[in-house]
Amino acid sequence: MSTPRGPGRERRAVTVSFSFELRAKPIVGAPGVLAGHAAVFDVISDLRGQGQFLEKVARGAFKDSIRKDDIRALFNHSPNHVLARKGAGTLTLAEDSKGLAVEIDLPSTQLGRDLAEWIRRGDINEMSFGFDCLDDDWSHDSEGNRVRTLRKVKLYDASPVTFPAYPQTDLAFRWATAGARRMINLELMRRQLELLAVG
Repeated sequence: MSTPRGPGRERRAVTVSFSFELRAKPIVGAPGVLAGHAAVFDVISDLRGQGQFLEKVARGAFKDSIRKDDIRALFNHSPNHVLARKGAGTLTLAEDSKGLAVEIDLPSTQLGRDLAEWIRRGDINEMSFGFDCLDDDWSHDSEGNRVRTLRKVKLYDASPVTFPAYPQTDLAFRWATAGARRMINLELMRRQLELLAVG
């Protein structure tokens, strides 16, 4: 069964969980890297509360767009709040066995530092992706609900958001830019030497 697509760009939000890989004091000027999945393959998301339908993303839906499009990471989908960009090398995207894998190298800006703090506190722990649907199909589940499967999309952004639409994905917060890792490692080595000296 085919259903006409709505006009305009679509967005899908996903709730994420996060973990800290290092328990180190944040380094000024190096907010860190966010890494996780902005979408999970073959998992039903319930959009009926928005007057819509059930939906899932098929494997391969993002592949072409990741290869050819200059995708952004924005805060709350706002073009005024750019966090990273594929063309600049600060945003990395790939399809893995789980879904749409995303890595955002946060900028050393007030927004980047604010977002790092909000995530550290647990105030922000969701993501969303903006897209145009290029190919989809429709079916019904055993309860008669309409189910849309996204087969191919054009990605515009994969972004942290305040209010998500549905809860599937994961996001790990890392103090892990190359510079930050070096500085953290040096700090850890210094502390280890201090402990050895005391011992």
